[in-house]
Amino acid sequence: MNSILIVGGTGFLGFHTAKFFLNKKFKVFSLSRNKPKKIRRLKKVKYLYADISKKNMLLKKLSQLSKIDYVINFGGEVDHRKIKKTLITHYNGTKNLANYFIKTSIKKFIQIGSGLEYGSKKSVHKETLPLKPQSNYAKAKAKSSKFIIKLQKKNFPAVILRLYQVYGPYQDINRFIPQIITGCLDNKKFPCSNGSQYRDFIHVDDFVNYVYLLTISKSIIGETFNIGFGNPVKLKNIIKFIRKTIGKGKPDFGKIKLRKEEKMITYPNIQKLKKCTNK
Repeated sequence: MNSILIVGGTGFLGFHTAKFFLNKKFKVFSLSRNKPKKIRRLKKVKYLYADISKKNMLLKKLSQLSKIDYVINFGGEVDHRKIKKTLITHYNGTKNLANYFIKTSIKKFIQIGSGLEYGSKKSVHKETLPLKPQSNYAKAKAKSSKFIIKLQKKNFPAVILRLYQVYGPYQDINRFIPQIITGCLDNKKFPCSNGSQYRDFIHVDDFVNYVYLLTISKSIIGETFNIGFGNPVKLKNIIKFIRKTIGKGKPDFGKIKLRKEEKMITYPNIQKLKKCTNK
């Protein structure tokens, strides 16, 4: 039985990834700072708790594990307003994990990055674009990616995945689609932007299937992949679709002003992803 450690396994993406790998008969471990919400707890997952940015605490927890074949790193601060903590947890956390597992017989280390790493670069985003991150979160992710790329050159079996918007069941309420659904269900006026932005969305089931295929492939090592749907959708159209489906809701378009640095169209080129996964 193959074993996998999912760092950040109690979050939305970590939960769905853990569930998928359990169904594929993997022995699944989760490492996170906090216990999972009740709706995200999986009986067959072994939960460990540590702050990955604190090296000694992390090493103590990892030493409890006998053998890990694969690691998927979703770890890092989710409140990106905490500038210093965001950098420390994402970058230092990634560094601590990678430096530990480079000394083991791990088969693959999957580093979860973000499409925001491309920053000011215009879409469509290809993996070959230079990184121009703008937000503190994007800078933390980009710095982590660059560190992993250096280790790849030292034969560390790592793959970097740059995510776009992933949505689906059990997602936190502070994300775009859950916010709109909740606002419409309440049937009260709720603030929105003018909805003129175009964004790329991929369902979490499709996301975890890609992650699984890239993880188990013996030929895919030392690569970077964009993970998304590859076709942007206007946010206003999504809001109107959700409202129509629910049958009620009062979106207040234009109430939230667009940020000056906000990109109007953001989406990935996923041809490399499709080619390597035969999807």
